[in-house]
Amino acid sequence: MAGVLDAARFCAFIAMELNVSIENTQAFVLGSHGDSMVPLPRYSTVAGIPITELMPQDRIDALVERTRDGGAEIVGLLKTCSAYYAPASAAVEMADSILKDKKKILPCAAYLQGEYGIHDLFTGVPVKIGRNGVDEIIEVTLTEEESAALKRSADAVKSLVESLNKLRP
Repeated sequence: MAGVLDAARFCAFIAMELNVSIENTQAFVLGSHGDSMVPLPRYSTVAGIPITELMPQDRIDALVERTRDGGAEIVGLLKTCSAYYAPASAAVEMADSILKDKKKILPCAAYLQGEYGIHDLFTGVPVKIGRNGVDEIIEVTLTEEESAALKRSADAVKSLVESLNKLRP
């Protein structure tokens, strides 16, 4: 659900920046949750218009960074705990798509077996979600820079998994 949460944050930041309705905003985020996530501005839109055509690159870069740091920002504002409204909302959106077989395309952790060049690892990518859970992993064309960022994000997840596996008895 972290991808849905991160995309929602990116949407909110885009909508605030452009002073538009969040209902017109779509955002695209890949990879892990946290500072190695990969927001994709060229796939993020307002009323179908890529944000790369609606704002200068320095503002896009600032929104991407704010999206990556969004969790820490929320924790800093709440002071005593982590966020729970946004994760709950993301989980409800996913459950709604499963229960009603909506086949929504959402950014979720899926087990990749070669997609995006990643093998045997759960990584955040766009997936079609229906009554069977992940019905399809959607592969979009990435630039070299985006592919490299996704690989770094996946490598960070893989490193974390390996560290956790070392703790097993």
